[in-house]
Amino acid sequence: MTDTLKSTLQRDLHDAMRAREAVTVGTLRMTLTAISNEEVAGTSARELSDEETLKVLAKEAKKRKESAAAYRDASRPELAEREEAELVVLEAYLPEQLGDDELTAIVDRAVKQVGATSMAQMGQVMKAAQAEAAGRADGGVIAAKVKARLAG
Repeated sequence: MTDTLKSTLQRDLHDAMRAREAVTVGTLRMTLTAISNEEVAGTSARELSDEETLKVLAKEAKKRKESAAAYRDASRPELAEREEAELVVLEAYLPEQLGDDELTAIVDRAVKQVGATSMAQMGQVMKAAQAEAAGRADGGVIAAKVKARLAG
């Protein structure tokens, strides 16, 4: 039997519970709940692939980043620090994020592949670029690069 990302998360949750690591336990519980919710969403229940599980992890990490920024703006550093601690736990399971140069190269290849010449084709370029980036870059960052490339 191959070890899935979900089973790795569950095993790490049990290890964190034994070690009494409260932040890790809470974060992994919330993440596994989000994965379970995604599995039962739609018309029929299904087991998520590792790729789909990674998308859920990335979504959870993005929530933590946004929450931490909102708490900092609201002068609530203690809450921001908790969100950032949870983010650190989640980032351990995410693939390494792409650098600026690598992302630019992916966008350039996507523009060339689609043959895009205007902003009207941004959706097609985004689809190609996000497929190649595969969770290793934030969608907003990719969109900004695509807009800059198509506008310039």
